[in-house]
Amino acid sequence: MTTRRLFANGPPRISHAMRALSLLLIPALCVSSLALAQPKPAAKPAAAAPPAASTSNTPKRIGKFEDWTAATHVEAGQTVCYAFTTAQSSVPPVSGRGDVNLTVTQRPPASRDAVAISAGFVFPATSVVAVQADAVSMEFYTAQRSAFARDGKVAVQAFLKSKQVLARSPNPKGGTVTDQFSTKGFTAAYAAINKACPVK
Repeated sequence: MTTRRLFANGPPRISHAMRALSLLLIPALCVSSLALAQPKPAAKPAAAAPPAASTSNTPKRIGKFEDWTAATHVEAGQTVCYAFTTAQSSVPPVSGRGDVNLTVTQRPPASRDAVAISAGFVFPATSVVAVQADAVSMEFYTAQRSAFARDGKVAVQAFLKSKQVLARSPNPKGGTVTDQFSTKGFTAAYAAINKACPVK
């Protein structure tokens, strides 16, 4: 059977509009097929959570022993143990003065029985603090806002045997200021820091 008999009026003609449309659709279909064939990109990973803040330098309380507190903190990767008490009275009062603390610190392995007073004000240059633990008298040297025992072992032994410690410091406003510290609980607090930071 000839083509002419199938199509009496000849094969159907494609209009110019249809031909233009087909030329536009074919490339579009090809692009769509290529897009479908390509693998989907991996999902973007969720942002990593920020690292937790380090708490290694945060002081950790060992315990409260009457008027003394024992605690630890990390210093240059080393555990430091200390016991401290706050002055029960200061005469005369000094306006604007910060806390007044007496502290005994163990820094293993070498530094033992470091005894210091935090005065709450800046000491005059080359001044000394007269410290009395019952019958034992000592002189602490000063630097900025702190006073330090020249012999910490002597100071600790005096604290262990006394009921109170008096520290007489030069008052920045003239005269002398006397701070009174209790030794109640010091023996237990001292034992606790020695247990937490033993001699090696």
